[in-house]
Amino acid sequence: MNQKYQIVIERNSFYFSNSHFEENYEANTINLLKTLLINLKNDIANKGCKEEIFVDFLQENEFGLETLLILNGLANENLKRIITIARIVNDTSLNALLNVKEWDTKNNESDIKEWGDKKIKNLIKNNTSFAKGLVKLFFKGSSNPFLAKTLPLFELNKLNLQKINFDSLAMLDTLIRYRQKGSYAGAMQNNPESLIKEILSSVNIPFESGDLPKFIENENLNKRTMDFIIPNKQNPQIIIESSFLSTTSSGQSDKAKTELAVAKLIKKYYPKAKFYGFIDGIGWYVRKQDLQRMCEAYDEVFTFRTDELERFKQSIKKDY
Repeated sequence: MNQKYQIVIERNSFYFSNSHFEENYEANTINLLKTLLINLKNDIANKGCKEEIFVDFLQENEFGLETLLILNGLANENLKRIITIARIVNDTSLNALLNVKEWDTKNNESDIKEWGDKKIKNLIKNNTSFAKGLVKLFFKGSSNPFLAKTLPLFELNKLNLQKINFDSLAMLDTLIRYRQKGSYAGAMQNNPESLIKEILSSVNIPFESGDLPKFIENENLNKRTMDFIIPNKQNPQIIIESSFLSTTSSGQSDKAKTELAVAKLIKKYYPKAKFYGFIDGIGWYVRKQDLQRMCEAYDEVFTFRTDELERFKQSIKKDY
């Protein structure tokens, strides 16, 4: 045992590194993107910051999209979210910004699936209206009325002309946002559950979080932590679970099955308790079957939209 322990301690590599991969990645990805950025910067300096320059750049370069995303600091996943939302909402201002009506793609509105990288790149290459729409998003997305009320400010402020024009202050802003992204995402105040806590505190309703005693005693579910138990674990009158998903995953099916099972146990052991669910985010929107199963589990369902939070506030006052 001691010899094995010493092997790990004395021969620890600290960081895994495949030198062949590292060299190829530097040459074929990092240096390529750097070259594309320099070429784009020179084109802007010679011809001006015009939308058509960026459209040509997108359509002519395999990594054109990645290059522009580097400039504005927007994650590829967040771009996909915006594209999916545009296909869903049919908002006039967003349609005009992104040229949605000219994308020439068939939408099955009852079952919209998120597009993958290959689909998006094919559209950029073969549909100039789609490419122009992305460029307009990068140029003036922050001033779009729909995006202004939908995107978090942290993401909205990435979509402006200064970013795409190599403005030095805007690039500093991009560096800062990139550095702070983890802290921003992990901040407790930015957690959807914090809004529920604020509402409960504002109407002086006590709550606890944790395991329900009868589950532990009778079902051995000693790790099934409930988000909010009102007023306490011993006498639950309202039980609240929250699920906000900005991405999709296969785990959503398991989550839905679990919530249905929990709902049955609540009815069995706490028949007088109401089971509330907060279900929100585009991740649920595009997984309709899982969403339907999730909704079946709850007595009442809410989202985190402002009017829904007010409805929750009134419901909780009435039911408690």
